[in-house]
Amino acid sequence: MLARSGDEAALVDAVAEIALRAGTLIRDIERSGVLDVRRKLDSSVLTGADLRANELIVAALEELTPRAPIISEEGRHDLGSAGAQRFWLVDPLDGTREFVAGNGEYTVNIALVEDGVPTLGVVHAPARGVTYSAVRGSGAVRTDARGTCAIHAALADQPIVVTSRSHRGAPLMAFLSALPPHTTLAMGSALKMCLVADGSAQLYPRLGPTCWWDTAAGQAIAHEAGATVTTLDGRTLRYEGRSLINPSFVCTALPRERWCAAANAVAGH
Repeated sequence: MLARSGDEAALVDAVAEIALRAGTLIRDIERSGVLDVRRKLDSSVLTGADLRANELIVAALEELTPRAPIISEEGRHDLGSAGAQRFWLVDPLDGTREFVAGNGEYTVNIALVEDGVPTLGVVHAPARGVTYSAVRGSGAVRTDARGTCAIHAALADQPIVVTSRSHRGAPLMAFLSALPPHTTLAMGSALKMCLVADGSAQLYPRLGPTCWWDTAAGQAIAHEAGATVTTLDGRTLRYEGRSLINPSFVCTALPRERWCAAANAVAGH
């Protein structure tokens, strides 16, 4: 990681190491070919890698910060924890469909939320060998085989709009149709927010429900890189209240006036 000072630097480095360990476990399972694919009650895909990575991450976070509650997709959904001033959000394998498909577009997401705001985020992409991380006030970085470098969101005359590989539909088509000239790129998992954060893309619209653990880590990274993550009416996405479901949102490096007409176009869908 880049040089960071103080307790927050030690914490984000420790969390990045936990994500790397989980990623190694996931890759080992992927290479074995024994994915143990099953379905949850909501029909979403679950694998043995999701469960084993979750066990590793939760145990490590409990040791790292014993008093901070943990809300994990594959474990605890204690809404009482969401009322805490400080808690963890974990998606041990974001993009399980992509993991099963073997395209490498899956991530390990870990975020720390304080007073409704994600203040620390790590998104690790095991198959790509890249880790994005950020802690409030210290910027965002990308680490891969070449080392670690600071990342920054970037503007573009003809923006790249990154969209979900697995979740499309009429609202997205309406949104894209109302945008100025642009190109699109399909991608899975929290990598979409990270591409906005590192300047590879300029806009990621998510026009449908997601859960807190899907977005909090990427949001922390995007914010520290200079992007915004807001609801369609311009309010910053927050993590508080009695539901773990996010509203539709836009993660972008662009000023609101360049996409607000597209947001308005979604209203009829």
